[in-house]
Amino acid sequence: MTFANPIILWALLLVPLALLFLRWAEYKRKSAIKKLGTPSLIQRLSLSVNWTGRKWQTRLWLIALALSLIALARPQWGSEVQVVEQEGVQVMVALDVSKSMLAQDIKPDRLTRAKMEISDLMKKLEGDEIGLVLFSGASFIQFPLTNDYATAHTFLESASPNSISRPGTEIGEAIRTAMSGFDDAHNSQRVIVIVTDGENHQADAITEAKKAANDGVLIYTIGFGSSEGEPIPEYGTDGRIIGYKTDENGETILSRLDEATLQEIAEIGHGEYYQAAADGSELNALVSDLTNLQSAQLESRFEITKIERFQIFLAGAVLALMIAESIPAQVQVNRKREKSTNFLFFAERKNR
Repeated sequence: MTFANPIILWALLLVPLALLFLRWAEYKRKSAIKKLGTPSLIQRLSLSVNWTGRKWQTRLWLIALALSLIALARPQWGSEVQVVEQEGVQVMVALDVSKSMLAQDIKPDRLTRAKMEISDLMKKLEGDEIGLVLFSGASFIQFPLTNDYATAHTFLESASPNSISRPGTEIGEAIRTAMSGFDDAHNSQRVIVIVTDGENHQADAITEAKKAANDGVLIYTIGFGSSEGEPIPEYGTDGRIIGYKTDENGETILSRLDEATLQEIAEIGHGEYYQAAADGSELNALVSDLTNLQSAQLESRFEITKIERFQIFLAGAVLALMIAESIPAQVQVNRKREKSTNFLFFAERKNR
């Protein structure tokens, strides 16, 4: 036998304490009764009291207390196998907000277009939970898993390169942050959707993708940009382009879509890689995949659980209380015994 809440068993120490208290209360009661009159008078007055019944009541109350405490400790023995089915999808979207996402090879620019597609994704999820991770050289959860799409849309609109001060594009860090956003208490499929141009500045993206895949997480990637490359615009305080980002030699930097990395991450994560198209067809393909995950029983698994047996002890406690309360406080007085007691009482008064 095992207990789910074994610490409650310490409360069984209350049983002997309760017994001592009842004994003390009985002693005080008898002491008070003795002050009422002579022993014969007290015996005559208490002739109909069910003293044996009272003793059994006390025992049954203590038994009920002990059984109730054991029930609270949740005794378990034996085991059963249950089939647990996964339902629904948890989607953590990792959005690249690095300055390279401001390139305009996708109109109006990569970041704006990515935000539009994520917004459309929320409209088509049909109740699945979605969370958002923003990343560049660092990452953080912009909003946790939710199905309040209206509020989520507001947070999405505020995403920009100014959201994170550290430059770069660390996809591995984004995967780690997205993993921390899942709710392990829910038995549902977990999915990470990485939205980026794929210019990864660290080598740990593949390692983190493998860790996530080993935990049963599916990874989808959407690449924004072109392999030919596009200059990264720089904006003035008035919001107008004042030039393009250059390297230390003064050469214009071209941001190129790294499809190879995104394809490898998606393959490791047992998902798919989609390149962002002008007509947004990649979003329909992604939604179709997520819909299939939602409707399928993805990974029915067997779970061995211990059988709860607290009901037995709780029923015993209730039965003990019922029996205790059914014991009568008084019993029918034996006539011969009553006459004998009356004779002794009057004899004692006569001797006085």
